[in-house]
Amino acid sequence: MTVASAIPIYAWHELQHAGMQPIRFALEATRSLLGNPFSPLSFTPWARSAAAACEMLERTTRRYGKPAWDIVSTQGPGGEVAIEPCVVWQRPFCRLVHFARATRHPGAALPKLLLVAPMSGHHATLLRGTVEALLPGHDVYITDWVDARMVPVTQGGFDLDDYIDYVIAMLQALGADTHVVAVCQPGVPVLAAVSLMEARNDPHAPLSLTLLAGPIDTRQSPTAVNRFAEGKDIDWFRRHVIHTVPLLHPGALRQVYPGFLQLGGFMSMNLDRHVSAHREMFMHLVRGDGESAERHRAFYDEYLAVMDLTAEFFLQTVQTIFIEQRLATGTMVHRGVLVEPGRIRRAALLTIEGAEDDITGRGQTESAHRLCTGIPDAAKSHYLQADVGHYGVFNGSRFHGEIAPRIASFIRAAADRVPPIARPRPVMVRPALPGSLRRLIGLAGRRRTAPPPVIHAA
Repeated sequence: MTVASAIPIYAWHELQHAGMQPIRFALEATRSLLGNPFSPLSFTPWARSAAAACEMLERTTRRYGKPAWDIVSTQGPGGEVAIEPCVVWQRPFCRLVHFARATRHPGAALPKLLLVAPMSGHHATLLRGTVEALLPGHDVYITDWVDARMVPVTQGGFDLDDYIDYVIAMLQALGADTHVVAVCQPGVPVLAAVSLMEARNDPHAPLSLTLLAGPIDTRQSPTAVNRFAEGKDIDWFRRHVIHTVPLLHPGALRQVYPGFLQLGGFMSMNLDRHVSAHREMFMHLVRGDGESAERHRAFYDEYLAVMDLTAEFFLQTVQTIFIEQRLATGTMVHRGVLVEPGRIRRAALLTIEGAEDDITGRGQTESAHRLCTGIPDAAKSHYLQADVGHYGVFNGSRFHGEIAPRIASFIRAAADRVPPIARPRPVMVRPALPGSLRRLIGLAGRRRTAPPPVIHAA
C-alpha cells in the first residue's frame, strides 16, 4: 500500500496544497521580479514569457476563496443608486442577502424578488451578473449558501428536504408579494416548495415563479450529465465522491461531496475550451494585453471558487431528481407529504431554456407546465433563447439584453394576471347536543343569545 492510498483523499488534497505553498511563493516572487516595469528585463520577450508562465502555474495551484459581491450601485429612475448587500435572514447553511438601496424608490414600490442560487458547487456570487441585470427594476434578495466544510457537525445535517424548508421559510419571511426566480438546480426544490405552500393555502406563497434551465424532468432530451447519473446507482456515488472533511476546518468530520472533486467534473465537461482559454490568457500576458488578461482572471477567480456540499443533500438530490425523476413522475415526497405541482393556482409560471444547453436539455424545464395543471394557460409562458448554452441562460450579454427584460415584464404582469387563491370560508358548525338539551336551549334562546358556535376550517 502506498502512502497516498493510505491517506483519505480529502486529507491528501489538503496535504498537497500545503506542500505547494513554498513553490507558489517562489513563482509569485519570480513573476513580480520579471514583470516589474522598472526593470529593463520586463520589456524583453523572454521575461514576459517567463512571467506569464509563472502566473499561469501559480494560478493552477492556488485555492480560490469566495469572491466578494462587488455590487456598489445600480440604475434607478432618478439615476445611479448606491447598493449595500446585507444579510437579513440566516440559518446554519444559508444566508439571505438583500441588495438594499441607499434611497427609497420613488413612486410605486419595486417588485420583491427572491433569486434562488444553485447549491451545486459554486458560490452564489457566480450570479453576480444575474443580480446586476435584475437590480434596476426589482428589490432583489438572493440565497447565499454556506460551504459545508465551514459548518460544524454540531449544527446538524442538511438534505433536500431541508433545502425546501429553507425556501419556504424565506418566502414566509419576505411576505406574500414576492416573486421567485430559480436558477438551474433549485428548479425542483423551489417548485416543490411553492407546491407545498399552495396546497396548504399558505398566504405567503409567491406571486410568480420563474425557472431558468432547471432539471424538472431529466427524461426529456437527456444530456451527458443526465445519462451519467442514470447509469449509476446511489451506492456508487456514495463510495466514489463522498469524503470526510479533515481536521483544521470548522466542519471537520462532516461527510461531504468536496468542491475540488466537483471542479474536476466541471472542467472535464469542456476541457478543450478551458485549455484554449488558458492558452489565450498566456498569449495576452506575453503581448501585454492587460485588459483581456484581466477579464480572464475575473472569470476564473469566480469559476474556480468552489464549495463543499453535504453528503445527504447531494445523494438525495441525485436520487430524487436525476435517477428516479420523482417530481416528474408524481412520486416526490417531502417529509411524508406528496408534492403536487397541480395544486399551484396563484403563482404565474415562466420557464426559460437555452437552445445550446448541454447540461439541462431542451424540454426539461418546460416540463413544469405539464405538471402545474392548476395554473391558467394565460398565466404560463415559456421562452427558448437561441445561441446560448447553460451559463448563458442566466448570465452574459444575451441574458442582459433578451432574457432579463422578459423576466421583468413577466413579473410586472403576474400580480394583475393571476387572481388570488380562492380560499374556503370558515364553516360555522354548532356542537352536536342531545335532543332534550337542544329543546331547552331553544326555549332559552328566546330570552338570551345562543352560545357561540364552534368554528372549523372547511
